[in-house]
Amino acid sequence: MRIGLIGTGRIGAFHAGTLAALPAVGRLVLHDAAERQARELAGKLGADWAGDVDGLLGSGLDGVVIAAPTAVHDTLLRAAAVAGVPVFCEKPVAATLEGTRALLAEFAGSGVPLQVGFQRRFDAGYTALRDAVAAGDLGWLHTVRACTADPAPPPAGYLPLSGGIFRDCAVHDFDSVRWVTGREVVEVSATGANRGDSAFAAAGDVDTAVTVLTLDDSTLVSCTATRYNGAGYDVRMEVAGSRSTLATGYGDRSPLRTTTGGQPSPAAPYDGFLSRFHDAYVAEMAAFTGVAAGLRPSPCTGEDALAALLIAEAADRSMRTGRPVRVEG
Repeated sequence: MRIGLIGTGRIGAFHAGTLAALPAVGRLVLHDAAERQARELAGKLGADWAGDVDGLLGSGLDGVVIAAPTAVHDTLLRAAAVAGVPVFCEKPVAATLEGTRALLAEFAGSGVPLQVGFQRRFDAGYTALRDAVAAGDLGWLHTVRACTADPAPPPAGYLPLSGGIFRDCAVHDFDSVRWVTGREVVEVSATGANRGDSAFAAAGDVDTAVTVLTLDDSTLVSCTATRYNGAGYDVRMEVAGSRSTLATGYGDRSPLRTTTGGQPSPAAPYDGFLSRFHDAYVAEMAAFTGVAAGLRPSPCTGEDALAALLIAEAADRSMRTGRPVRVEG
């Protein structure tokens, strides 16, 4: 297969290395607005590079991965659809809810496969949770607890572009809740606080948030998110049912200590999402090669991305109004 990749920053460079090592990928072609960066990475990986997007999409690609900045996602997705090239795109597919809906309406008529980057769907622990729920091993569910904690905040300049903590950070938990439980979120209640850098407040954002979700079967979900978890990168989920409780994210690299003994302090806690979800990202790219080859349907569709965004939008509105918000399709 001949796979293109647009955007050779941190996550793009990681995806490029993964794709170059996959047996299904015979040739990799890179593009970045920063041409020197793309050419240097191409040289390291033995890949080709393209000077412009049109040249890349017109070079006989079997699929393209979009890892460029959010502001150009929708433009690049439309270009891929016009070229008829199956596409993987990091979330979000567009910067706004209106833009997302418009883009997905166009994609629906194009027939071009779209996979969106929610990598937790490919993590072994989250997959085991989903399988246990689907098999009925936990009985009927009553509580889900999800946690996403960054070890340090992103650069201040990123905050006004991020979309806020619910759209940028907690949205991964929102997607995971839907995927693991197989249920839809019907109501959201959220609050947030700023205890850290004033840059968050200046950007109209918060550095810590708690969201309570009510699912369509009345299961209750709590999602916590923070930018200040100095112990390390911490992502976990617990699913509790009438028969049993199962959790993922606990292990010898989890940045947790206990006062009751039985679990040593982590010697090398996760420092970020690339180390925590390394294997999931690899599996995600492998899955995309199957989508691009027509061997499987998309494991995370544009409609899935829209559903997670609707929850994030409701959480943001709830935090700002101090009221629960119903999630509307």
